[in-house]
Amino acid sequence: MKSDQIKKGIEKTPHRALLYGTGLTKSQIEKPFIGIANSFTDLIPGHVDLRTLERFIEKGIYAAGGTSFVFGVPGICDGIAMGHRGMHYSLPSRELIADVVESVAQAHALDGLVLLTNCDKITPGMIMAMARLNIPSIVVTAGPMISGRYEGRRLSFVRDTFEALGRYCKGEISQEELGELEKEACPGPGACQGLYTANTMACLAEAMGLSLAGSASALAISAKKRRLSYESGFRVVEMVKESLTPDKLITKDSIENAIKVDMALGGSTNSTLHLLAIAKEAKVDINIDDFARLSKETPQIVKLRPSGEHFMEDLEFAGGIPAVIKELSSKLNDTITVSNLSIKQIAEAASNCDKDVIHSLENPYSKEGGIAVLKGNIAPEGAVIKTMGVDPSLLVFKGTAKVFNSEEESVEAIVNNKIVSGDVVIIRYEGPKGGPGMREMLSPTSVLVGKGLGQQVALITDGRFSGGTRGICIGHVSPEAMEGGLIGIIQDGDIIEIDVHKGVLNLALSENEINKRKENWKPLPPKIQEGYLARYTTLVSNASCGAVLKS
Repeated sequence: MKSDQIKKGIEKTPHRALLYGTGLTKSQIEKPFIGIANSFTDLIPGHVDLRTLERFIEKGIYAAGGTSFVFGVPGICDGIAMGHRGMHYSLPSRELIADVVESVAQAHALDGLVLLTNCDKITPGMIMAMARLNIPSIVVTAGPMISGRYEGRRLSFVRDTFEALGRYCKGEISQEELGELEKEACPGPGACQGLYTANTMACLAEAMGLSLAGSASALAISAKKRRLSYESGFRVVEMVKESLTPDKLITKDSIENAIKVDMALGGSTNSTLHLLAIAKEAKVDINIDDFARLSKETPQIVKLRPSGEHFMEDLEFAGGIPAVIKELSSKLNDTITVSNLSIKQIAEAASNCDKDVIHSLENPYSKEGGIAVLKGNIAPEGAVIKTMGVDPSLLVFKGTAKVFNSEEESVEAIVNNKIVSGDVVIIRYEGPKGGPGMREMLSPTSVLVGKGLGQQVALITDGRFSGGTRGICIGHVSPEAMEGGLIGIIQDGDIIEIDVHKGVLNLALSENEINKRKENWKPLPPKIQEGYLARYTTLVSNASCGAVLKS
């Protein structure tokens, strides 16, 4: 066992003395050491109940003959960080989380890991560490929040708070109703109720075989989630004994399965960043073009909020990710999972209990996947759009640019009615370097939808979007403005051409004019010039590479 480095032999007497100092017995020291990387915090609804799940994981570890050690991992709530300086830290926190898990696991020679997580950057950060460490590990996501209720209708966080704010500004709802929505939209623990980034990544972790079957959609408040936590704790000890390491699980085939499931679900565009980053840690050759290729090959068969009207709880009651992979089975690679069952075996045992929620391949919502990759002179290295939230008639769009150098400038213009039908809102200097930290643009997109402009105005940014975004919203433009990307020279009044069918994103401008503007272009000074974000800016790659730190 790896932990023998700190507990075997006469020369390890001081190490054992410190372990005894924690209250361990001799028999506990002799067992496999399993770390529980717990991202519990009182600050995030998706994480407030993790201590309960931690208890069930510990029970499973001890029942299987292991010894558990809990350690803390930081977490940021994107919803709370949204719209102020805090959002600069969200994506960069992914790298911190990976480094924290690596540091603790290596320093204490842990034999295995349970990664207890739930929300947006925390799950991919932990999986990045899992791939980097390559010790037996299993992912436990805490599950989706149940829907809220107000006057007989179900509520979800994004539509009934961010978008409701736009409806209030438009005069459609009263301040009293807005106040009721903010109290009722998030009724308890769990990840926000739709297919936003947290639930998307939970689904993709399960599709890659890194969580037990059924984990992604099991509700945060459910006994099922507690049972899965116990079983995960038990299973990781067996994985240590079997030497079932992440390099056997995180492969090109399994990441391709995750991309296909992502396309079938119409998940958050943030998944492109995170899967690319995970692939890099696992030394797997995956790039943005693979997303474009697999999107063309994979129909979308699920349509949850924000694009549709179903919730994660509906996916759970329909059969969860096992039912999704059952419908997709003919298109998936037969990879192994943490349970030692293959993806095809899990699919065979699954049932699709609601074909209104999970369609068949013969009856998809769309013949292509829910995320498209666009290229052109604005984004020669790629940009992404969540297609299912766009009216099909608007997948080809031409409009007039209105340019902003920050999210705040754009929100002010939208709120003050300076954006009209046919505009293309350009938000730049919000990429990994320019942001810094590639902030999510949920505020401007939600206010546009709330004001009734969601299908009349396009938005393009070198930043990124929340999984809750819908409409003609194109993000991850690479190269970004701070790198000298063409998005940095667009001016008010320029004509922008978008063709999602052909995968094209162009500035309709002559080469001569483009070259003339490039000669006169100078980057804006860094927005943040001290602390972690200043260091992050010097090391981070662009979105087409997963916004990972250069080594």
